[in-house]
Amino acid sequence: MKTLTPVLSILTLFINCSNEQISEKSVGRKMQDFVCNISIYAHSYNANFIIIPQNGIEMAYNNAEPEEGINTSYLDAIDGFGVEELFFNGDYQPDQYRLEQLRQLKLYKKVSEYLSDNSMVAEALTLNYNEGFICFPRIESNYDYLLIPDIVPQENSNDITTLADAMNYLYLINTENYVLKSGFINAIAATNFDVIIIDLFFSDTALTADDINRLKIKANGGKRLVISYINIGAAENYRYYWEKDWELHHPEWIKKEYEGYSNEFWVEFWVEEWQKLIYGNDSSYIKKIIDAGFDGAYLDNVEGYYFLYHNDKSITPM
Repeated sequence: MKTLTPVLSILTLFINCSNEQISEKSVGRKMQDFVCNISIYAHSYNANFIIIPQNGIEMAYNNAEPEEGINTSYLDAIDGFGVEELFFNGDYQPDQYRLEQLRQLKLYKKVSEYLSDNSMVAEALTLNYNEGFICFPRIESNYDYLLIPDIVPQENSNDITTLADAMNYLYLINTENYVLKSGFINAIAATNFDVIIIDLFFSDTALTADDINRLKIKANGGKRLVISYINIGAAENYRYYWEKDWELHHPEWIKKEYEGYSNEFWVEFWVEEWQKLIYGNDSSYIKKIIDAGFDGAYLDNVEGYYFLYHNDKSITPM
């Protein structure tokens, strides 16, 4: 069904055949099913809806194990991979493990590199373009994806209708630099990026179809794709679905604090209550994204199955 895919990834290693790994493998399959079902649901409304998982390249393989062969159902369900810090994590630190996986998968890749300073931007772009990946280089001041870079790599006026057409992208999921939604929309509309990844919400208000339609045209008149970020592996306590009493009595499926992100919590994503929040009904997150007119969804934390079993930090009442 699909031939191409963008990339942002996280390294996951499996060590032995302990009982923990057996459980992890089973949960990995549940995440594959989760992504596939999200895709099926979205495509029931829009046959061209784009699905891009961020990180967790292992999901492309049976049982999330590279040595067990390609999971064709999963690859048919997605259009791209998003991978963070493939060649750079501050300094030049190429991740050969993930790089080899991406080469073998022969899919369309999108990489976000974290650079300690601007002097590395040109090298990061070259390394990724040489692999056939498109790259979003960000320096320390843009660690949280809150700035629009001044330069658009390989800027063009082409109409971008599929991920395969894209030569660059903007990843802007933090809106704290903008007081008004209009300023946020105007700033993006004034750019020529081929693909835009933004949040569905500005503050607590969902963007409208009019907002998204405006963003689908580059400043130079070419068409582009607008993709919505959504976290499917961790709950965020600032989202519309978070209930006030969860601060003291959270559902059992909210399992662990997400280290480094005080407002996020790893979840048992296979639980029906969580999945209903994400897709499958008119009040679900994915349906809101579809109704707003986005071209696709960028699924964060698909590697959540792994972190449920590693770096354990059980949560306490919040």
